[in-house]
Amino acid sequence: MSIVEGYTLEAMVGDLDDHRPETRWALLVDPGGPEGRVDTFAVIRARIAPGDRIPLHVHRDDEVVIVHGDGRYRLGDDERDVTDGAVVFIPAGTPHGLSNPGAEPLPIEGIFGTTKLWLRYLERNPAPGTEGDMPQPAMTIDVRTGAITFDD
Repeated sequence: MSIVEGYTLEAMVGDLDDHRPETRWALLVDPGGPEGRVDTFAVIRARIAPGDRIPLHVHRDDEVVIVHGDGRYRLGDDERDVTDGAVVFIPAGTPHGLSNPGAEPLPIEGIFGTTKLWLRYLERNPAPGTEGDMPQPAMTIDVRTGAITFDD
């Protein structure tokens, strides 16, 4: 168990399918301490840049997203505006994404009950030079180690 502070939100670059250099984010897990470690949660903290969007995607695990401003959320077949304080409960396998139509960064937190995040993109924010490519295969991100494995 621990309190995680002092982390840095990094630019969202390096993912061919979700390239958002003006958006900042961090993937967080409990590093543990002498009393033990929480191994069942991962948190994404992000500040979505104005005009940016999280592309439509799915996970194998449930997710909860807390929105700290105004955005436009797509959840399954429903797309609607959300306001500051919205809590979005996303069942495993449900396509979802979020856009920031505002003029300021949109802070959010995504909470997962796993530290191994399975992800499949249904849309892309393509990295430069990959605009015509199809999305990569589904992947699993081990938040503890940073290792990424792609499904065949």
